[in-house]
Amino acid sequence: MSDMRLHILGCGSAVPTPRHNPSCQVLERRGELMMIDCGEGAQSMMRRMRLRYNRLRHIFISHLHGDHCFGLPGLLSTMALHEAGGTVTVHILREGADLFARMMEQFCGPVSYRLEWDILDPAERRVIVDRDDFTVESFPLYHRVACCGFLFREKAKPRHLLGDMANFYGVPHYRRQEIRMGADFVMPDGTVIPNDRLTREADPALSYAYCSDTMAAKRVAKVVEGVDTLYHEATYGDDNAALARKRGHSTARQAGEIAAMAGARRLVIGHYSKRYNDEEQLRREAASVFAGQVIAANEGMTIDLGNGDIAGA
Repeated sequence: MSDMRLHILGCGSAVPTPRHNPSCQVLERRGELMMIDCGEGAQSMMRRMRLRYNRLRHIFISHLHGDHCFGLPGLLSTMALHEAGGTVTVHILREGADLFARMMEQFCGPVSYRLEWDILDPAERRVIVDRDDFTVESFPLYHRVACCGFLFREKAKPRHLLGDMANFYGVPHYRRQEIRMGADFVMPDGTVIPNDRLTREADPALSYAYCSDTMAAKRVAKVVEGVDTLYHEATYGDDNAALARKRGHSTARQAGEIAAMAGARRLVIGHYSKRYNDEEQLRREAASVFAGQVIAANEGMTIDLGNGDIAGA
């Protein structure tokens, strides 16, 4: 099991159906939860999938269409009832921050956690979370309204130290971190022990891109170039390509083309129109132009972003 897993809480489009909830995902990394979009039903799906509120630290809202954000005030309110602590940061457009902040004041009053609003500029690429080992970047998408995508990247990981070899050569503990970062070890007599004798390769740094509602665009493929796993909306099939253009959406085939242009290893599709009772048609259309793994998202599904294994759903 890798450090990053993707939980699908909702993968339908604007109209909820008996089969699908509106858009919502949770990216789990080393026990921390980061929600991406928050359609209605998000908090119920968190309970159903045993995702704990007190581990949720970031919420990323791509745009201000209701199927991507109507679940937010209810979720934040429920978290207050559960006495969640720490800081929760909502990354959202200015109009959304103003609206939802007023709603929280009206219906909740003071909450038991620190609630922060990070304002997104939909025309700008910006690193919005920057840690020693991980970043999140927002970037423009091309929908009927201002819309952002999100790119989650692990930074290069340290190599694995071979403890028996480090002990054999007498590597002191205060030197071991620099050995993990690739340094050779120089013994007291001047003998150089090459790093590859003391370590083995690091685990791969994983990346995940979330492309919410958008028309297919080469500019998007360029931004997410080299990503391991790409989520790209696939609202329609080839049978409704003209409607996709009219409404600022993509077809499953176009999602596959963007994944191929980006050089992704894996494609996850979602945001299905209510017209479709079986997403296998959409998955096949995406797979016809993309040679990597294609996953049709479904509620309750958990995807290991390291190896592509799927659980649930």
